[in-house]
Formats: sequence, structure tokens, C-alpha cells
Amino acid sequence: MFKKLDDVEQKFEEINHQLQNPDIALDQKRYQALMKELSDLQPIISTYRRYKSVQKQIVDNKALLETESDEELRKLAKEDLAGLEHELEALEYELKVLLLPKDPNDEKNVIIEIRGGAGGDEAALFADELFNAYTHYAHKQGWKVEIMSASPGNAGGFREIIGSISGDKVYSRLKYESGVHRVQRVPKTETQGRIHTSTVTVAILPEADEVDIQIDPKDLRIDVFRSSGKGGQHVNTTDSAVRITHLPTNTVVVCQDEKSQIKNKAKALKILYARLKAAEEEKAMKSASEARLAQIGTGERSERIRTYNFPQSRVTDHRIGLTIHQLDAVMSGDFEYIIDPVIAHFQAEQLKAQKN
Repeated sequence: MFKKLDDVEQKFEEINHQLQNPDIALDQKRYQALMKELSDLQPIISTYRRYKSVQKQIVDNKALLETESDEELRKLAKEDLAGLEHELEALEYELKVLLLPKDPNDEKNVIIEIRGGAGGDEAALFADELFNAYTHYAHKQGWKVEIMSASPGNAGGFREIIGSISGDKVYSRLKYESGVHRVQRVPKTETQGRIHTSTVTVAILPEADEVDIQIDPKDLRIDVFRSSGKGGQHVNTTDSAVRITHLPTNTVVVCQDEKSQIKNKAKALKILYARLKAAEEEKAMKSASEARLAQIGTGERSERIRTYNFPQSRVTDHRIGLTIHQLDAVMSGDFEYIIDPVIAHFQAEQLKAQKN
């Protein structure tokens, strides 16, 4: 590992040296590529240099203990040594995580799709609340959220809501959120106070560029129709809604939120590209070896991953056995209470897979 870290540090210094060349600044494409590479290496280099600094302090403190006769100084050195050794262990683990193979999608923006499952109206209401919770979390991260398509429920909420989230490394933070999310609470319509269980499905799809997925225009059927509105002034009197069908896979995307047919078509294509990319990656994962699947981690949409229990203010992530009693905070956007431990768990699983 340390030979690899030395190589990374050497590469970091070489890039810094290249950036001092005035000719590089004239080539903006090259300059930006080098700056991006430098930025990607910075967390590893900062951690590695801190590791070496702590390592040197440990050596110095041990030397002091061997030569120093003053008991007060020896006591201070021992206390420092314990803290430094603990920090060194934590830094070594962090370096191992930083050196894990990068998911090529980690830097990407995402399409988030939330659909009501079992529970009818209650599921639709929770789909709306969960989307709002992710929206609050996104805003706290400095990300931008845009609703791309929504199908209202009969009693409020959404049978389906699709949005895009853009910002810094969005997929790396949200990629483990795909799956079945279960809610347990007393619905507003329940007169006897009984707790009902409902479910929604969440799909986190990395945004796909046209270069990622090649689509033959002949494989697309594009239909336009009049958007269904709320009545009165909201009724759209033009054929602005767009339905795109990818004929080879029978994948259908409908967008009607915008008054412009062009904007709805652009949004629908964006969702379609993401769905087709996700389908290709899922197919590749299924054909991979068990060891590779273990390294990739979970992303199955059919897997029940989490329960939100409102009467007990409890959130449980079933994959890692984590339970916290901070439901209000999570639903207000403090998803880091759940997301951080989940990411740490799957990073640990990747490290185990590398050892085997």
C-alpha cells in the first residue's frame, strides 16, 4: 500500500510541476484536466502526509521515553503516544478506503425516482414526504434539485415522482439509497389508531450522457398529447406532453410538467438515457462473479433496505442493522445520520473483498 502511496505522491508533485509551465495555461483543456486530476489526488495526499507526520511524532515520542528521566515529561509523552497511535490506525484505514477502486459513476449527477408501492394513498403520501426529505438533504449539500415528472396520488402525494439532483459527487453519496423503503404509522384516515405499513421504491440512477448510451433514433417512438392540468388557468391547451418509448426494451418515459414540448422531450430523453444505462449496468453486475458482486455492493431495487417507524420515531437500515431514534431529523433532511454509516459499511465490505 505504501509503495502505491509513494507513487501517488510522486504523480501529485509531477502534476504540480507541470502546472508551473506557462504553456499549460494556454491550453485550457489540458490545464483543466490537470487541475481535476490534482483535485482528485488531494484527499489522498493530505491524508498520507498527515500519516507520515503522525508516524514521525510516534518515533520521536518513543525516543524521548527511552532517553528522558523527567517523570512529568515521560508521562506527557506516554499520553501523547496513545493518542498518536490511535490516530495513526484511523489514518491507515482512511488511506485504504481512499485507495479503493473508484466507481466511475461517483462524480455524476443522478435521476431519483420514487414510486408508491404497497399501501395505496398512504404510500403516495410517503413518496412525497421522502422526496421532500431528499430535497432538504440535497440543499444542505449545496446540490440543485429539479422535478422532472410527477403523477399525483388520489388523496395527495405522488404515485410517482422523478427528479434530477446535480452537484458535487451526488451519486457517491446517494447510490446506496436504491431499494424498498417501508413506513409504519397511523394514517390520517385511520379512525381506530391502528398502525399501517406501506412501502415506496427508490431508484437512484446516475445521469447518462449520449456518449454513454447510443440510441438509434429509429428505435424511439415519440408521441405528443395534451397535458392533464389542475383545471381553470392551469389546463394546457397545446399538445406539450411527451411520451417516449424505446422500442427494443419497451421502456416508456412520460413528461408533461413543462408547458414547452421541447423541454418535456429533453427531460424525457434525460430520464430514458439514465434508465437504459442503469439497465445495462445491472445486466453487467448479474453476469459478474460473486466476488465482484460483493465488491460492488448492493443496489437491488427489490431489496427492502429501510423502515421509518413514526410512532417510535425510529429509522432502521436493515442492511447494516443500524437503528436510530431521530426520525424527525432524517425527514427534515439530516440523512447523514443514515447515509454516512451505510457508506462506511460498504467501504468496509470492499476492503474485505480485496483481502479475500
